[in-house]
Amino acid sequence: MIRQLFLVLFLTLAIALPAAHAGPGAHGPNGEHLDAPADTGAAAHAQPTIEANTEAFELVGTLATDELSVMVDRYVTNEPVLDGTLEVEFNGIKAQGKPHADAGDYAFTDEKLLQALRRPGQHALVFTLVTGNESDLIEGTLNVAADEHEHGMAWWQARWPWLVLLAAVVAAGAWRVQRRVGKRNGGTA
Repeated sequence: MIRQLFLVLFLTLAIALPAAHAGPGAHGPNGEHLDAPADTGAAAHAQPTIEANTEAFELVGTLATDELSVMVDRYVTNEPVLDGTLEVEFNGIKAQGKPHADAGDYAFTDEKLLQALRRPGQHALVFTLVTGNESDLIEGTLNVAADEHEHGMAWWQARWPWLVLLAAVVAAGAWRVQRRVGKRNGGTA
């Protein structure tokens, strides 16, 4: 009888755990989301990024803890653009980037801007680039994912049905064993 209970428990775990492991929000061996679209990998979740372009210029930016780092180049030639000024506007906040010739980027360190950008969501940014006799507006969206606490909550929310099912199967198995043992001992259970 006890062997049957352990067999039921083992089979339940063998079926439920792989299904729960690959549920929404599950991670692969390299930390990538298994339920994410195929074109996004682990790097997409490491730091929020922005990519945008116009006919003349393109930019790629990364939001780190202490700065928004933006690289700008000419769209056709990929030649870096570091001899101009780059400003960003977001929700009425304007900031100017400081060019880093050694890193090939513009660094935005305005704390008010960074605080606003760290909030989860899709942030529409407008960059103004002025270099020589040229100027351009470059618009893009910075996607900032929810923090790890919210991610952890999502993990449990996605798995609770499997955990409830597992608990129900174990409880039913235990009730059945108790009932059979009770009948053997002369009870009416």
